[in-house]
Amino acid sequence: MSSVHDAAQSGYSQASATYRRGRPEYPAEVDSWLTATLGLGPSATVVDLGAGTGKFTRRLVATGAEVIAVEPVAAMRAELQQALPQVKALEGNAAAIPLPDASVDVLVCAQSFHWFATEATLAEVARVLKPGGRFALIWNVRDERVDWVAAITEIITPYEGDAPRFYKGDWRQPLQSALFQQTFTPLQQQLWPHAHIGSSEEVIIARSLSVSFIAALPQAEQDKVEADLRALIARYPQLRDQHELAFPYNTEAYWCQKVGN
Repeated sequence: MSSVHDAAQSGYSQASATYRRGRPEYPAEVDSWLTATLGLGPSATVVDLGAGTGKFTRRLVATGAEVIAVEPVAAMRAELQQALPQVKALEGNAAAIPLPDASVDVLVCAQSFHWFATEATLAEVARVLKPGGRFALIWNVRDERVDWVAAITEIITPYEGDAPRFYKGDWRQPLQSALFQQTFTPLQQQLWPHAHIGSSEEVIIARSLSVSFIAALPQAEQDKVEADLRALIARYPQLRDQHELAFPYNTEAYWCQKVGN
């Protein structure tokens, strides 16, 4: 679809299985955030916008709410439908959410809002939310205070081009607009330390190769990135020959409420 960045359309189409395997889960504290803070439960309807392969969608399903996943990339949506057949998975994007006005209680963007952070998106989110509905954003963010995590970033970043990234902070701009301030309550934040536990193949190789702009590279360049990552693993004593690693993250969650009763 034309409104989807090329890196996302191409990379996620080619690497949907790698994405599912390599991306971390979310900390246990997220479950109480979903129920106590966002108000999810059996009587609520929630949209997972930019749902990908359903990594976060599973957490929404566990609340007992009616879950609607909206995902523009067909390969990602197919992975989600196979894993979560009970979820209504719709083709759509942030510019055109295929739902009626004031039809949902909560809308969540997990690991996705930076791709479509515009005032037009905020207007569309406000359209589908009920008055008083909650809008939430969540990301797992690599903890680059750790030397080898920062070294992984140094390998990946030269390939990013103009792909939107969380760390660039551009996603914050529409949240400072007059539209946001008139339509939503002030943004609140919560932070949890987190770790992705698994083998180096899972938490470093598959995770890095699932990055959209890496997955969109020609195969020869992907092979170079993989070789550089394997050399990094061999270079750090705390990584090489380890059966299991704990890749450090911080999980950042944000939420607000649509003005109105």
